[in-house]
Amino acid sequence: MADDDYNEMDMGYEDEPVEPEIEEGAEEEDVENANNDDLPGEAVEADDKEEQAPVERPRRTSKFMTKYERARILGTRAVQISMNAPVMVELQGETDPLEIAMKELRERKVPFTIRRYLPDGSYEDWGVDELIVEDSWKRQVGGN
Repeated sequence: MADDDYNEMDMGYEDEPVEPEIEEGAEEEDVENANNDDLPGEAVEADDKEEQAPVERPRRTSKFMTKYERARILGTRAVQISMNAPVMVELQGETDPLEIAMKELRERKVPFTIRRYLPDGSYEDWGVDELIVEDSWKRQVGGN
């Protein structure tokens, strides 16, 4: 195709929406307010809404930490420690991030919250310090 043929072709869409014409004498504010669906005189203020504290309901899930939660907490915390995150316990020669994470979990100093989703779509948040750790794996990590 030659350049002349290309320039003669109509490259526009057939179904392009027509831009509304602005009447003469109409100010910019009037045009902007014409598209506003809010009722005149009602101001919407988002700043007045106060954050509502979550309602403490009786929890429906077990207060025991599962082995899956334990694995996720230890792995995630060990990665954080290996990336120079602040350690929440006193170290006594430990250098392995996983050992440090285990010590933090034993002393309930892990700064995590576990979110347990329920079948109805809601969830419960548990702090690591609220959960009971089973004896079977406490012996594994050197707990009492």
